[in-house]
Formats: sequence, structure tokens, C-alpha cells
Amino acid sequence: MSIQWFIFVAAFIIILQGFIFKKYGLKKIRYTRYFNVPAVFEGQEVEMVEVISNEKLLPVPWLRVESKISAFLQFQKQFNLDIQHQQFHKSLFSLTSYMRITRRHRIKCLKRGCYYLNSVAMTCGDLFGFQDASRVFSLDAQLLVYPKLMRVEDIPLPYHSWQGDVTVRRWIVDDPFMVSGVREYTYSDPLNRINWKATARTGKLKVHNLDFTANPRLMIYLNVDISENMWDAVTEPERIEKGISYTASIAQYAISRGIEVGFGSNGYLIDQKDEPVRIQPRCSSEHLVSIFETLSKLIIARSVTFFTFLEQDLAKGVTGMDFLIITSYVSERMRGQIKRLEEYGNAVEFLWLHRQQDIGGSRDEEPEFNVS
Repeated sequence: MSIQWFIFVAAFIIILQGFIFKKYGLKKIRYTRYFNVPAVFEGQEVEMVEVISNEKLLPVPWLRVESKISAFLQFQKQFNLDIQHQQFHKSLFSLTSYMRITRRHRIKCLKRGCYYLNSVAMTCGDLFGFQDASRVFSLDAQLLVYPKLMRVEDIPLPYHSWQGDVTVRRWIVDDPFMVSGVREYTYSDPLNRINWKATARTGKLKVHNLDFTANPRLMIYLNVDISENMWDAVTEPERIEKGISYTASIAQYAISRGIEVGFGSNGYLIDQKDEPVRIQPRCSSEHLVSIFETLSKLIIARSVTFFTFLEQDLAKGVTGMDFLIITSYVSERMRGQIKRLEEYGNAVEFLWLHRQQDIGGSRDEEPEFNVS
């Protein structure tokens, strides 16, 4: 065979295989991506699983899967993985006939939020790299990152202003003389509260469930406004993020002690723009998860002013509620509203969100507030 025929046949084969791979390379390629758990807390690690399969006889010499992922999901380095600017995730595969590959990635969740992985771009090519084909695959992967929990002892709760029989005092100091059944042991329970009969009967460590002098209902309100004159953009989101961690930690602590807890904010959820958030008080582990999920999806941006938010409660005539308001300020108009809330039979306490440079100050330097 002459050299001309050899070149002609070689060129024909290259063109033919390029045409075949371009037309059929991505046919019957199946790809899924998911997280091994639906939710984690900020700072924890999660595993992202990729499953790709070639369900046809034609092999795929190389296949590149690309997607954009938040920089707050930090991938651990590994073989066949490329992360550019902590946002673009690329994986390379080589698939033989009817082959399936499962690849697992360890991810550290750096920030609270709701993360969606909606699509990936997939590109495959021929043996010589002359032809390639691309396709976008739709996905439905979601990861919730709950706020970081803090010890209640590390939260600057308003100890010095707790007076009277209000929930924000009761859920820290419960009544040792009122027992209402038993519950599961938690790491913060003292040993003298263990109910040994219930422990022996169930095989699990049980403690006395201490009741309160009244039926406690705690509503935690988070004001995302930094100041009364703030425009739509929040200039210090890290301050509000701390308030979100305070909310999650207090809710977890209170619900574990039998307190009905609700949550409200003048921010809005990622899928409910321009609507303030309100969750009515309840007491259950499922309700606590609901609060965590809401906090994960909370957008630090104003839906309504906090003045308008409180006005909605006054219009409904809310009564018999204990409010803990987490805020950076209290305006004159808000003072009048809070006084009216107290006149309706509610109790109101404050947890102040200080500026970053003020964190080293003492708790006694909180803004003065007096509605009387």
C-alpha cells in the first residue's frame, strides 16, 4: 500500500471516529450527584458523591464534568479533581463499555446557608482530541448548612435585667421542686437529676424533667437592620450572622428543656423573597429542625423594617408571649411599640449585637433601654 493510501485511510478513520464520538459519546451517559447527609452544622464536613455510568458498548476515552460550586464549600484536594478559585469544580473520567464509577469528595462547610447544585456541564472527546461534544445535565442536589451552635454561657444574655417571672429567666433557672415526668439525659444535666428507676426500666439514661411556674412560650426575634436609617443592603452581615448563631443556640437549649420556642425576623427566606419570617412557638425535635432549616435559608436583607414587623404583632393583639429581641439598636418608634407589647401582657428582653470592635467590652456597656 502506498503512503498516499495509508494517509487517506488514516485520515478517514480519524474523521470517522471523531464523528462517532461526537454523535454518540454522550448517549446513555448517566450522572447523579448527591450529599451523604441532607444537612450539617457550620464547620463540619460532608461527603459529596458523584456517580457516572456508561450504559452503551462504545467506550468514552475522556469525559470532563464541570460545575460551579460556592466558595464556602471547601473541597479537599484529590486525584482527578481540579478546583479553580474555589468555585469551579472539574472531574475527569475515562469510561469503558458499561462501566460505572462512584467518586466521593470530602467537603468542609465554611458558612451557614442553603446550597443548590442544579446542573453540570459534561464534555467528552475522541481518541485524538480533534472532536468533542458537550451537554448540560440537570441535577437536584441540595445541602443545608445550619448555623454554628454556641454554648449558652458564651452568649451575652441579659442576666442583669432579668426581673420578674419571665421565660427568659425561667429557661435558664428552672424550678427544682416541680417535676413533670422524665426525658433523655443531656451532657449539661447534673447527676442528681438522674431518674434511676426510669433508667433501669428503659435501658437508657433518663433524668427528671423539671417544670416551670407557668407555661413558657419564647419568641426569638432577629432584627437584620444595623440601624434605623439603613438602606436595603446590610453593611455588617457578620454581625447578623452572629445573631443567627445566637438564635440557633438559644432555641436548641430552650427546646431541650421543654420550652415552646418560635422565631421571627424581618429578613426573608431564599425561596420566599420580600416576606418576613415567622414560626409559631412549639416544642419538639422536629420543630427545632424546622428552625435550623429556616435559619439556613435566611437571607440577610430587609423584607420590611423592624418597626413594621413589630406593628404586625400589635395588629394581631399578641399576648402572653415572652420576647427575646436580638438587635443592634432600638429606635424611639420601636420603644413605643415594645411598651405596647408589654401592656398587652408580654415580656420583652434584649440581646444586643455589638460591632466587631466592641466585642471586647463588658456586658454592662449595652445600650440603655427603658420603656417606662
